Amino acid sequence: MTRRSGPAGGREHALGADGAGGVGADGAGGAGADGAAGDGAAAGLSAGRVGRPHGLDGSFYVTRPRARLLHAGTVVTVGALSAAIVRRAGTDARPIVRVQGVEDRDAALALRGSELRVSGEQAPALGEDEWWAHELEGCTVADGELVLGRVSRLLELPSCEALEVQPAGGGEPLLVPMVKDAVRAVAPQRQRIEVDLDFLGLPVGAQAPAARPPGRRRRGANGEGS
Repeated sequence: MTRRSGPAGGREHALGADGAGGVGADGAGGAGADGAAGDGAAAGLSAGRVGRPHGLDGSFYVTRPRARLLHAGTVVTVGALSAAIVRRAGTDARPIVRVQGVEDRDAALALRGSELRVSGEQAPALGEDEWWAHELEGCTVADGELVLGRVSRLLELPSCEALEVQPAGGGEPLLVPMVKDAVRAVAPQRQRIEVDLDFLGLPVGAQAPAARPPGRRRRGANGEGS
């Protein structure tokens, strides 16, 4: 899940109160729960990957977790198994879960590295101007009439999240930090993201190097350092 952060780019990736160009609070990283980006909604949302086993009862750590999607009772798909989470422990950063049908350490070990997916219908509602990454993937990135390219994926950088943009004219991908100075408006329903090329230091009509993420570090909306 991503939100556009303030001018310096906080770790919480919060979109400012202006809400410019945002979409409603339906979903975050592929299509939202309303199916804004159809294929992502059909495939579900990634909740992380199965990490190393924890204990002997089939529990395991989740790597690259989306804690909002990992709750007891939530049905997840992992490999050929689709079953409910029956245990949720650990922290949001290092969650431990056990899935019904995974009854021992060997079964958990066999799933290690597999992706956990949750249907869009089970995803919690996000705040206004928050998006799942898949809602942004495929969006056209432009500054007015000038099209920069299309979003290929969302990257998590040390200071903020960034859009990886494949240039319309080809060449190396560009990075656009998800901060208000760089991103003017986000409209997944129109598959369009408006950016400020001057702030990004990208010359009009030129193949420029990847935009650098903001160098300053401030506290995000959750009060954590970025």
